[in-house]
Amino acid sequence: PPRSTLFPYTTLFRSPACKLCRREGEKLFLKGERCFTAKCAFERRSFAPGQHGKSGGRSRSATGRASDYARQLRAKQKARRVYGMMERQFRRYYEVALKRRGLTGLNLLQILESRLDNVVFRLGFATSRAQARLLVTHGHFTVNGRRTDVPSMLLEGGDVIEVREGSSDGTYFKELKDVAEKRTFPAWLNRDLKNLTGTVQRLPERAEIDGNLEEQLIVEFYSR
Repeated sequence: PPRSTLFPYTTLFRSPACKLCRREGEKLFLKGERCFTAKCAFERRSFAPGQHGKSGGRSRSATGRASDYARQLRAKQKARRVYGMMERQFRRYYEVALKRRGLTGLNLLQILESRLDNVVFRLGFATSRAQARLLVTHGHFTVNGRRTDVPSMLLEGGDVIEVREGSSDGTYFKELKDVAEKRTFPAWLNRDLKNLTGTVQRLPERAEIDGNLEEQLIVEFYSR
């Protein structure tokens, strides 16, 4: 099979996932369960990759404090890597968020959270967004009864996600019920493990989204 099928996340960014965590200086949990074990590369080398990793590179000023541009760039890069997308697509989501009523930063995070691959991950049907993206691409899910293979599909309140009938008999989904039961899911979603379905009840509130994301810095970056 093509490399993009085997390694969807590393192919997307042309870089090992663990290096992305090291560059951001924190765990982004891009490899699912592995990130919670001693095998996680960030546990052994938490500094940024490259020649200047331990010294912080050139992102800091002479006083040792990161510049405003550096902080804005890092906030944008971290969010882009957490949700697993390239710059052009991320910028397009920002432009959509800018046109919506309300806070642009919150609008952006709600758009990112409403992606089908993210919802599959939040429901506990996958251990990472990369795995969720792969499962969706292979057509294992339906939305409102229709099969889809588009991970970037944006969902709305009332949409129902279900494991496709032909896929539910597979080994992965047979074992999923016991594994997913240990995983929590956010209040803006509803999950039925017995039937392997999930429902989007509403858009998430800010408190229900990763608190380490700094959406205001992202807005400032694109507003320069």
